Formats: sequence, C-alpha cells, structure tokens
Amino acid sequence: PAGRPWQKPGLSTPAEHRVAMLRAAFARWATPVVIDEQEIQRDGPSYAVDTLQALRAELGEDVSIVMALGADQLLNLHTWRNWPQLFELAHLVFATRPGFDLQGQTLDPAVAAHLARRLGSPTQLRTSAHGLAFIATNLAIDMASTDIRQALASGDARRAAEGLPGPVLDYIQRHYLYQNFSS
Repeated sequence: PAGRPWQKPGLSTPAEHRVAMLRAAFARWATPVVIDEQEIQRDGPSYAVDTLQALRAELGEDVSIVMALGADQLLNLHTWRNWPQLFELAHLVFATRPGFDLQGQTLDPAVAAHLARRLGSPTQLRTSAHGLAFIATNLAIDMASTDIRQALASGDARRAAEGLPGPVLDYIQRHYLYQNFSS
C-alpha cells in the first residue's frame, strides 16, 4: 500500500485499514501474497523507484519482481520519479480494464519507445529478474477505485460489490469507510 504518494496527496483512509483490506482481499488466494508495508512506514513522499530499490536490495539480483499497475498509469508514467529506472529493478505489468483501449491513447514518446522494446510474455517475466513489460488485457473488473468509493459514499453497496471481493466490502462496512467521499 502507498504511504504518501506524491501524485495522490491526501489519502483519507488510514494505512492500517488499507493493509487490513489487502489482507482480506488475498486471504483465500492459493498463492501466498506478502503485503509489503515499507511505504507506509517511510517518512515523506512515496516513490515507486525507492520501494523497488529496497525490494531489490532485500531479495537479490536474480529474483523476478513484477510491479502491477493499471494501464491508465502507463499514460502518465513519464511523470514518475526516475521512471526508466523502474525497468532496471522490476518488470512492469499494466492491466487494462474492459473498454480501455490503449491503442487509442497517446503515450509519451520515451515511454512508448521503452515499452516497444521491452514487451515480454508472462513466461519471460517469471524467468528473468527485471526489464520487461507486459500488457494484461483480461482484467474482468470494469470499475476504478474512485467509482467504488463513490458507490459506497452514496450507499450503493451492490454497485461497490461489483468491484470488490466480499471480505473487503464486509471490512469497509464494518469500519464505516468511504461514507463521506468526494472525488
């Protein structure tokens, strides 16, 4: 979870709730998921490059690290701190939502050039440590986090449930989160 992301000032949900929701979301996955809390423990703004540097130092040079992002982040990747270095530390996977057409988007030319020469397959991502990109076009959820928060704020739990695992929605309702949300 993000600590103090510099591009999203004013996260209103306390870190302990965001960590608890992640634990609820992944509790029943067959593959173990580790929730890295270093960003929320870090003072100051959170930068992905700092987090990946710390993970690389901890896990070593040979471990495959994959950073998963929404494809919408591909459109502003050029604004991220030291974004080309991200590829030196990890693979980047961009997941598209249904209806999001990456072909119709204008990428920053430097990002487009990096992406074009780094596209790889899931197998290549598993068998190499870093440097590749993959665009996943099979994400089944057509709802952004902002849409979920707005649905919860308006009391439309049924709409919010379309984009959330049941245990996460239960947690949100038990702790009265996102009841007063404004985009």
